[in-house]
Amino acid sequence: MTQRDTICALASGPGRAGVAVIRISGPGAGDAMRALCGPPPPPRQASLRKVRSPGTGELLDRGLALWLPGPASFTGEDIAELHIHGGRAVTGRVIEALTSLRGVRLAEPGEFARRAFENGRIDLTEVEGLADLIAAETEAQARQAIAQAEGGARALYESWREELVKAQALAEAGLDFADEADVAADAAVQADASVAKLLAAMSTHLADRRGERLRDGFRVVIAGPPNAGKSSLLNALAQRDVAIVSEEAGTTRDVIEVHLDLGGLPVIVTDTAGIREAEGAVEAEGVRRALARVENADLVLWMVDATAPRLEDKSAYIPANAVHIRVLNKVDLVKSAQIADGVGLSAKTGEGVTELVGLLTKRAEEGLAGGEPAVITRARHRAELEAAAEALGRFREERGGPEIKAEELRIAGRHLGRLTGRIDVEEVLGAIFSEFCIGK
Repeated sequence: MTQRDTICALASGPGRAGVAVIRISGPGAGDAMRALCGPPPPPRQASLRKVRSPGTGELLDRGLALWLPGPASFTGEDIAELHIHGGRAVTGRVIEALTSLRGVRLAEPGEFARRAFENGRIDLTEVEGLADLIAAETEAQARQAIAQAEGGARALYESWREELVKAQALAEAGLDFADEADVAADAAVQADASVAKLLAAMSTHLADRRGERLRDGFRVVIAGPPNAGKSSLLNALAQRDVAIVSEEAGTTRDVIEVHLDLGGLPVIVTDTAGIREAEGAVEAEGVRRALARVENADLVLWMVDATAPRLEDKSAYIPANAVHIRVLNKVDLVKSAQIADGVGLSAKTGEGVTELVGLLTKRAEEGLAGGEPAVITRARHRAELEAAAEALGRFREERGGPEIKAEELRIAGRHLGRLTGRIDVEEVLGAIFSEFCIGK
């Protein structure tokens, strides 16, 4: 991609709509607007225009024209926007007219956002927040994405980077005044104190996984012995038939997932095969997959049958540190269900399901971020922060001479710089911007 090109694309969603937005960015944006609908209007003022084919003068549509001159625009370049009717034929003809102009081409996925990054309008954490905002499916995900897109993560990481630069200056001072023992020792003590404080803050940040859970969804796994009603509960929670229900044991052989919006929070509920000694290779694979999902769940619903209570040793299947709730199903078929702990319900009649949904919502609220401006949301962020923290840890271990310690601080600084895109991030740019649709 080159900044000499002028790019255009449909910036609103594809398909029929009342209004479609076509965005043009680059040095030829003003000329492109002139060719289709006359001179650009005053900056940031909408003007009603007729949109015509530059070749034949044929009327293509009538709509609003906006002129956003750079550098005070999203991309940092001149931007023109045409707000036209959203039919496929209209948008297609206008795009075709634009790309027929010399020096104007269709934008690639994420190219507008990439130009904004390359022109210093946004950093990488804001780019990723913007991508998450476009992909957000629940209110809580949208709040978190907005906080990231508005620079919440950048502000935190840049403050850490500034503290690290100060520690680097102290470490370098120790090297410069190595022949003055008192100066070098004092600088080393100050640098160590600064790094210790920074490392503690980063460790606390790394321990918080709520942002990643919110972005990916709070994972609830329904597990237990065969015929406990796990698939019936999944259908009741989804309010539709998503899993086959049968009295035959071992009907569920694979994992089945549904995505729920509970109180604005993304919750992924997984139905699994009944856990028992498998009678065949296929069932054995189903049990293996069930146990793997249990291992990685944020919450496990351990389900048992109230009509045939057995003392299943769930400790053999649920990790000791896993959060789980015991669910006693089919309470409608027994006169008095003894529920020492957990929740009693009937997946068939719906009795107790509302109460379980309320409990799931509460657990999801506890396990997910609430739109905080600075939480880890991506594996890339975690990897860079972990690498920076490891370098700071090596600094504090006092292995090697002062030159080695100073180099550890430089390594930590490089990883923090990669978070926001200050340095050495070329290899990750393609992956990040490919998440966007064509018009963003």
